[in-house]
Amino acid sequence: MKQQAAGVRPWYRGAVGCGLLAGLATLIQMGALAWVVDDVVSNQATLDDVAIGVALIVIAIAARALAQWGQEVCGQACGLRVKQQVRARLLVRLQQLGPVRLASRHSAGLASQLVDQVESLEGYYSRFLPQMVLAALIPLIYLVVVFWLNWLAAIWLLIAAPLIPLFMALIGMGAQRLNEAQFQAVTRLSGHFLDRVRGIATLQLFGLAERSVEEVSEVAHDYRRRSLKTLRVAFLSSAVLEFFAAVSVAVVAIYIGLGLLGYIQYGPAEQLDLFSGLFILLLAPEFFQPLRTLSQHYHDRASALGAAEGLVALLEPDAEEETAPAESARSDETASRELISSAVELVNVELRHAGRERILGPLSLRVDSGEVVALIGPSGSGKSSLLQLIAGFIAPSAGEVEVRRDPAIAWLDQRPLIIQGTLAENLRLVAPDASDEALRSALTQAGLGQWLASASSGLETPLGERGVGLSGGEGQRLALARVFLSQARLVLLDEPTAALDPETEQHVIAGLTQLAASGRTLIVATHHPAIMAMAGRVFAIEQGRLSRIERSADARETNS
Repeated sequence: MKQQAAGVRPWYRGAVGCGLLAGLATLIQMGALAWVVDDVVSNQATLDDVAIGVALIVIAIAARALAQWGQEVCGQACGLRVKQQVRARLLVRLQQLGPVRLASRHSAGLASQLVDQVESLEGYYSRFLPQMVLAALIPLIYLVVVFWLNWLAAIWLLIAAPLIPLFMALIGMGAQRLNEAQFQAVTRLSGHFLDRVRGIATLQLFGLAERSVEEVSEVAHDYRRRSLKTLRVAFLSSAVLEFFAAVSVAVVAIYIGLGLLGYIQYGPAEQLDLFSGLFILLLAPEFFQPLRTLSQHYHDRASALGAAEGLVALLEPDAEEETAPAESARSDETASRELISSAVELVNVELRHAGRERILGPLSLRVDSGEVVALIGPSGSGKSSLLQLIAGFIAPSAGEVEVRRDPAIAWLDQRPLIIQGTLAENLRLVAPDASDEALRSALTQAGLGQWLASASSGLETPLGERGVGLSGGEGQRLALARVFLSQARLVLLDEPTAALDPETEQHVIAGLTQLAASGRTLIVATHHPAIMAMAGRVFAIEQGRLSRIERSADARETNS
């Protein structure tokens, strides 16, 4: 949180400066008001006699309002920029984690962190931090003035002032724990609700829809109870702090009243007059006001600290990343360097996961542009992990991975991404400016030409999330059509024909053959003999190592 504050210091200092100007304007306003009242009451002064004092009061009020407006504007700008910085860091972090590591995190929880928890940081930077400085400086200025007027009243203010920060800190620690628990509850609620919505069809089939509604309702009530508990602490703490401030002001008022009436003869009480007594009485509430305002914003601090716990856990490297040696990280220069003669090059690459043995490596592989390479091996041997390394979804624990990215990499696996929208919208995910004719051509190449011709709405055919409205094979061919539309020269395929019927397999394999004939580089993890036959080289992965499979002359002639 200190690092984020360093990037918004000009706005933070602007908020503090405007707050100090508002405090000085208040001091001038109260002093002028006390002088006008004293002159009118004690000397029977006319309006002309106190015109200067009245003008000073009006100017001070205007200056105070303008300074408070400036403090609010600077504070809001400070909070807004911090939110932008944190969200940018979070998005970069999510990109670094990649889809593989993000698969272990719930999307609803991540959305809650990006929205709700980041929003909770605003009050800390826009209100609490500036007010913390003002709560120390403004009362000190007022205390010096009161000490000059009457040192006994100043001593009482000095005794009463620390009570407010003390109780504020004690209550704030409890509020912080409640806010942390509240953020965890809303994250769980988001994930719980999203899981039930995604699985509503299954729940209905098993007759558990009503039960799931009751579960969501129970979790929502738990979140409501936590929210009310946090609000109860906030309201009670504010009441306690207001009570101490009111009692302190009342004690000062009693002292001034008794001193003016002559009942107190001790110390500077005999020197009290209407001006000094009224000035001190007017300053007493303003003396406590910065502390009371800070107590109100102290809950912004508790909320921000509660949110920061979850954000730091997401932003900090996990144990898996910390085990990776520094030399395995590629610099931007290396990552962006285009290889002249090869599309992919792996040099002594290793991959480990935290708490597990080595998954891959050390292995080296070079794939030339336009080449088709097949990866075979039993399930769990590391084929998918190797493709994920090449795609950049995960970083190697050792070695270097250099990939030509001109202009992008195409990825096709067993579960293609299909969004809710039209067929055209799904295709234009990879080519936003593609014409309708280009979309039809890509669908025909992928074996969906007849299906498109039979669809009554054509390219405007609506599709549901996760491919509702398409069979598994049709969804796979739709993803293949996106590959045809994209400009990617490197295509990574993870078991593209798994769980498909023989007819659909033939359509997909025919499409892959066209891709290979177009000069694109294909790296395919597969068990299918037809795909292995179209590959120029076949590698088996055993115990994390690559070994090339030598094929017979007949197979090579068939492939050629």
